Amino acid sequence: MKVSDILRLKGNALYTIHPDEPLAQAVAVMAEKDIGSLVVMEHGDLVGMLTFREVIQTLANNAGSLGQMRVRTAMDDHPLTCTLETDMDEVRRMMLDRHARYMPVMERGMLMGVISFYDVAKAVVDSQNFENKMLKAYIRDWPEDDSRPAA
Repeated sequence: MKVSDILRLKGNALYTIHPDEPLAQAVAVMAEKDIGSLVVMEHGDLVGMLTFREVIQTLANNAGSLGQMRVRTAMDDHPLTCTLETDMDEVRRMMLDRHARYMPVMERGMLMGVISFYDVAKAVVDSQNFENKMLKAYIRDWPEDDSRPAA
């Protein structure tokens, strides 16, 4: 399974923000849209990723206040990325290694979407459920003689 398979099932809703926007505005957008991340774009380029993790760290470091801070001050300016052709096993490994919950999908410099750890986990479970159903159907339809495999 590839990243493109997940994006095809997930849909193409994508939320971005400029690095010079107020951090409080980014938090408001994330709360309103019920999303855990915003892709930070400047001049059409990916320049960072803002997740609730960065927001919480910023709040903890500033006595619970965002004040007049800009997105740029809190964002991860070296986000982990993948491509449409990245294999899901590789994505899982990368996300686990970096403790990343969200990953922008880039193709030839263009932002194609964002996948979350939830999206990856759901794809794995759905794939396993499908394989399980296929195996059960195969065994159910096996001829009734001594060559039937054990279930």
